[in-house]
Parts: sequence; structure tokens; C-alpha cells
Amino acid sequence: MTEIRTPRLLLRRWSDDDLVPLSEINADPEVMRWIGDGSVRDLDETAGDIERYEEEWDEEGFGLFAVELLASGELIGFAGLSVPEYLPEAAHEIEIGWRLGRQFWGQGYASEAAHAVLEWALQDRGLDRVVAVTHLSDAASENVVAKLGMEAERELDHPVFGVPLRVHAIDLTEYQA
Repeated sequence: MTEIRTPRLLLRRWSDDDLVPLSEINADPEVMRWIGDGSVRDLDETAGDIERYEEEWDEEGFGLFAVELLASGELIGFAGLSVPEYLPEAAHEIEIGWRLGRQFWGQGYASEAAHAVLEWALQDRGLDRVVAVTHLSDAASENVVAKLGMEAERELDHPVFGVPLRVHAIDLTEYQA
């Protein structure tokens, strides 16, 4: 089983115990405001999400990790890799992404998890390039992307919701662990 440990976090595959805590995160309008059209997700939708995350692991050999605090074992969200099928212009890319519960914002957890995922992607998984897609107004995610050393590459509108997005990228030759 694939796991990544950082000083404060465990990134791991999903378990049945993760459904309720992730559904609570997904039910928070502040957490979801930069995701798709900003709609919250209920328990059944979250169960479907976790099922898709696990299918991507099985099909692609990578996916979104459940992220828990090492100190308490509490699920705080997710971070990992996915294929951005929602964005046809980038559907051939591998995207890094993260989502944390609001009570875990501003403590460096997103940056810590994303850095670990990026290092795993480029060094262990052998990927040559990783992208991140952010809403133009999502300053917190833009900050994480900058900390990863990713460069803005292009701007476009979400094909369904019309919101402005920015695609950032980094390749193996630019990455500094």
C-alpha cells in the first residue's frame, strides 16, 4: 500500500472510516467555494467521490491520498494526483490537488502535503511534469502553488461553469526537492 509520511501528516489510501469526515469537509460552503461551481457535496456524493479516487489509484497507479494528522489520526482532507478530465485542454496532464477542512487552513498542512505529493510524483512515480489548476481568485491555493515552485502557464475558463482558471506547471528539470 502506498503511503507518504511527512513530519506532521500521513498520506494514505482511503478507508471506510474516511467517509463521514470527508463528507463534513465537502459540506462546508467555504471549503467548496473554489471547487467546480462551488456546490457542497452530501454523504452519497462523497461516497461516490471516494470510490472514484480509489478507481483512479487502481487504473492509473496514482490518485488522491487521504490526509490525516499523525498526532491524532484525524482525517483533515486529501492531497494527490488526478487526471483533470473536467478540463479538456489539460486532460492529457497529471494534476496535483488538495482539499482540507477549514479548521486546518493556515497551518501549512496543504503546502506540506502538496510538497510530499509533488516529490513522490516526480521522483518516485517517474512523472516528467505535473500541473495545478486554480481559480484566479483563490489566493490560498495560488500561495501553495508558488511554494511548490510551479509557474503560471496559461489562463482559461472552466468549460462548464465559466469561471476563470489558471494552469500552473512544473517539470522534473525545474523541480528542486
